[in-house]
Amino acid sequence: MIKDKVALVTGGTRGIGKSIAQTFATNGAKVIFTYHSSALAANEIEQWGKENNYEIFGIQADASKFADAEKSISFTLEKFGRLDILVNNAGITRDNLLLRMSEEEFDSVISANLKSVFNYTKCAVRSMISQKFGRIINISSVVGISGNPGQANYVSAKAGVIGFTKSVAKELASRNITVNAVAPGFIETDMTKKLNEKQKEAIISVIPLKKIGSPEVIAKAALFFASENADYITGQVLCVDGGMTM
Repeated sequence: MIKDKVALVTGGTRGIGKSIAQTFATNGAKVIFTYHSSALAANEIEQWGKENNYEIFGIQADASKFADAEKSISFTLEKFGRLDILVNNAGITRDNLLLRMSEEEFDSVISANLKSVFNYTKCAVRSMISQKFGRIINISSVVGISGNPGQANYVSAKAGVIGFTKSVAKELASRNITVNAVAPGFIETDMTKKLNEKQKEAIISVIPLKKIGSPEVIAKAALFFASENADYITGQVLCVDGGMTM
């Protein structure tokens, strides 16, 4: 599906990002993933790649900083000579009710979750335009569609990712570059692991499929958008949420 393609995945050392990076590698792609501070986790993924004969390498970068995005793209091009697939996954949460939310909590989440998408997309498209091919996949969230109390910063960023996806898809379509978004629902991540059983039961009760999703289901959606099966799809948002947003 994506054999010998070159992919860059931001925020690739845990949860959804790690699953996407490893899924792409197992499907034949050459993968660069970024990490902010988890050098040990990055080394473990690289070691996994060596043991399985996959080309997968990490680079430390702060996705919210444009200079770090430039560094990541340059590293990828120097390593493999091209960039075919970009997955904008990096992000953080700083949850709080609006009346208690600090300016720093708002700004940091917007920078990490939304500005990062601008940073990496802007830096990546030049090479994609020159090779007349590119696949950009942005990881949004269902709360960017429905809203969620206590997450005005995160929801604003993820809603912004959806708007960004649609606008850039229209700009780049004539260059054979597709831009799509995946909107995960409740997924088994470090954040959901902190929930108690009562909280998990409350979440599951509003999911028609009655279960929390795994990072792998998001990776499969990203793989679909990256593959030739999605050649005629752009500007779309795929909710992978067990039916929550029906």
